[in-house]
Amino acid sequence: MPQRHSKNNNDLAFFTYDEKRKLGYGTQKERLGRDSIKPFDACCLCLKTFIDPLCCQKGHVYCKECILECLLAQKKDIQRKLAAHAAQQKQGKEEEEERLMLQKARELDAFDQQNHGAVPQYNDKSYNRDKNGFHGANSVKTTSYEEEALRTMKAFWLPSATPDAPAKVEAPSTSTVCPEGKEKLKLKTLFPIYFTEDTSEEKKSKSLDKIFVCPSCKVTLTNTLALVALSSCGHVFCKKCADKFMAVDKVCLVCNKACKERNLVCLEKGGTGFAGHDDHLEAKDFKHLGSGSGLGLVRPAMKT
Repeated sequence: MPQRHSKNNNDLAFFTYDEKRKLGYGTQKERLGRDSIKPFDACCLCLKTFIDPLCCQKGHVYCKECILECLLAQKKDIQRKLAAHAAQQKQGKEEEEERLMLQKARELDAFDQQNHGAVPQYNDKSYNRDKNGFHGANSVKTTSYEEEALRTMKAFWLPSATPDAPAKVEAPSTSTVCPEGKEKLKLKTLFPIYFTEDTSEEKKSKSLDKIFVCPSCKVTLTNTLALVALSSCGHVFCKKCADKFMAVDKVCLVCNKACKERNLVCLEKGGTGFAGHDDHLEAKDFKHLGSGSGLGLVRPAMKT
C-alpha cells in the first residue's frame, strides 16, 4: 500500500504533523544516565573521588586540597577588591578636595575682578551670557577657569569629548562562601568525614574501586541511599540507622562519642553544574520551528 500523500507532500505553506515530528518539534525528554550523576564519594569541585574529605555544615563534601585552594583564592580576591575600593575612596577624597580648592580660587578671582577690575561683574543668574563669555557691553571676558571648563567640556556627540562614567567599586563582603551552597563558610566549620570500607574478600575480588558500607547495617553505600555524617566524630551512616540509633541514643555506634541532634549532617549528592540528582534526572529541551527557515531551534523548556 503506498504512503499517504501528506507524508510526501512538501509544497504546502505550513508544516504537516509528520514533518514536525521529523524536525523534532515539541518537548523532548531524556533520562540522564549514570555518567551524568555525581557519585556520593566524589568531590563537588574536582568531581573526582575525594582525598581526605572535608564536609561543611550543609553536607557538601570536598577534597581537603580543593576546598583549601578555593578558600585561599577567595581571600586573595577579597583583598584585591578591598584594595580597589580603598583606592577609589582615596581618589574620591582627592577629587573632592581639588573641587573645593578650585571653587575657592574661582570665588577669590571673581571677588578680585569685581573690586579691582575696570568693569564690575554681575552675579545675576537670570542675566544670560553669550557664547564668547561676555555678559553684554559692560562686561569682561570669561575667566581662565571658565575657559578651562569650556575647553575640557564633555560632549557625548563628539567621539573625542565623550564622557565616561567612572566604574564604582562597591565594598566587598569579607567572608568566604561555600562554592556549592553559596552560604558563608569558614575553615574552622569544616570537619573531616570517615567512610567504612568493605573488607570482605568477595567484594574485593569483584571490583577494584573501594566499596563503602554503613558501619551499622553493613549496607553498601550508593547514590540511592541518603547518608548522614556526624560532625562530632566524622563517621558516616545511612539515614535509617542515624534516625533509629544516633538520634535516640545520642552516641556514635563506632567510637561511642557523644553527639547531639544538631551534629547529624545530611550529605548532599549531585547538584553540580554537570550532574543532576533526585527530581532533576530528566533533561528537557523544547524545539520550535524557525520562522520561514524550516530549521529546528533548540531552547530550554519553560517550567510550568
